[in-house]
Amino acid sequence: MSWVSDIAGSHRVQLAVTAVLSGCLAASAVIGLQEARKQYNEYDLKESIPGLDQPHHVEQINDFGGAVPEDNADATEADRSAALARRARLGDYDEGLILEQLARNRVFLKDEGLAKLRKAFVVVVGCGGVGSHATAALARSGCGKLRLIDFDQVTLSSLNRHAVATLADVGTPKVLCLRKRLEQVTPWTHFDCRNELFSEQVAATQLSAWKDGQKPDYVIDAIDNIESKVALLKYCHDNKLPVISSMGAGCKSDPTRVFIGDISASTEDPLSRSTRRQLRLLGVKDGIPVVYSSEKTGPGKAQLLPLPEDEFQKGAVGELGVLPEFRVRILPVLGTMPAVFGLCVANHVMLEISGYPHEYLQSKSRDKMYDGILAQLQGLEERVAKHHGCDPVGLRIPVTTDDVGYLIEETYHGRSAISGLASRLALARWRKPEGDWVDRTTPGQKADELRLDSLVCMTKDEMVRHEKEVLKEGKAPEEVYDKSVVERVERRLMEETAFRYSSR
Repeated sequence: MSWVSDIAGSHRVQLAVTAVLSGCLAASAVIGLQEARKQYNEYDLKESIPGLDQPHHVEQINDFGGAVPEDNADATEADRSAALARRARLGDYDEGLILEQLARNRVFLKDEGLAKLRKAFVVVVGCGGVGSHATAALARSGCGKLRLIDFDQVTLSSLNRHAVATLADVGTPKVLCLRKRLEQVTPWTHFDCRNELFSEQVAATQLSAWKDGQKPDYVIDAIDNIESKVALLKYCHDNKLPVISSMGAGCKSDPTRVFIGDISASTEDPLSRSTRRQLRLLGVKDGIPVVYSSEKTGPGKAQLLPLPEDEFQKGAVGELGVLPEFRVRILPVLGTMPAVFGLCVANHVMLEISGYPHEYLQSKSRDKMYDGILAQLQGLEERVAKHHGCDPVGLRIPVTTDDVGYLIEETYHGRSAISGLASRLALARWRKPEGDWVDRTTPGQKADELRLDSLVCMTKDEMVRHEKEVLKEGKAPEEVYDKSVVERVERRLMEETAFRYSSR
């Protein structure tokens, strides 16, 4: 076996064997180290899990539903975000990074449009489902200054529709929740948070200029209380502040029926209808863009139900609300619809401020029709006066074109109260005038004491019959019309009387 001895004595073979053995030893050492580290990690993980009878640091749910952390990790993160936001607002944030974050908006709106948006000051009144989504969209798109106004706090029921609130935010003011979360997204945005209720008395302060003197470029109305909504829209109208109003997203489910148009066109929305009625009484009939839904209620669809009888038994219903005059019933809301409304609002504001071309549904202009109805009513009153022995020359009626539009659109929804038809409409007294209904106390003037809550919408053909049988022959409406028609008309007249009285 001389060849075996020759191989064993070969220097090259010895080096190869040594290398192989060294590699095996190294591999064994690495594998052993990894296995030891794995076992150590598993042991450490198991030891970190407390037993059921041991105290632990899992977050608990407090009495009102908010998560309370056992350590200050969340607080530390919030402090870091707030500190970063303060530095960013002072200019300690790279401009290149901001433009990179806003790159998609920049190429859409161009540099000039984005610059306008970044300098803009927008006021958001109402920071719930609609307002939070509008605010988040504006901040993410580069709006420079945002004033947030809302008196309310985040609740558990808010989480189905709020844009940024988490379980940990329950119980905190909505305005502060928005700022805290959005500062982590756009730290350079300037926020002015006001945890206050909007009202007519403080409108001038809440809608005042920014501390540098800049007036609001736009105001967003996301209020769900009619009294506050009307006060905000009236103030903006009188002070020429651009404003867009969100109508009701509650009980809505069809996003294809959400539109942006003039408030005079939003006839199918109950919140819009109530808002329009009160604004008309204040002299505002159009000129306010709104987001509204044309969706109608129907069988199987959600609707605001009457307050349960057991709630009435608790005492005054008004005392059940958070604040006086605020609703005490839960409004059915599909969480997606407030987001649709809010994003539409933000979209409109961004296009308006940046100057981007856009077209919406045109305002419904029916002034000529209202003028014609007013002229017919004037002629009808003159004929009735003459029939009852009063000289009609110079007779004046206390009704304007705006009054006609209000009655046709808001009280009778553009349809005859007699037949439900919607064409060739007219207005007429419901009952024959009694007593001396023409005021002659002012020399040279004859004033017809006609009241708006005595007028009924009907077609021209129905008016001719009504004039002959009721206003001239003196028949009672109960003798002329079916019981269902009389009840329907009387109900409308009572509603109008109650509404006008409560709005004074």
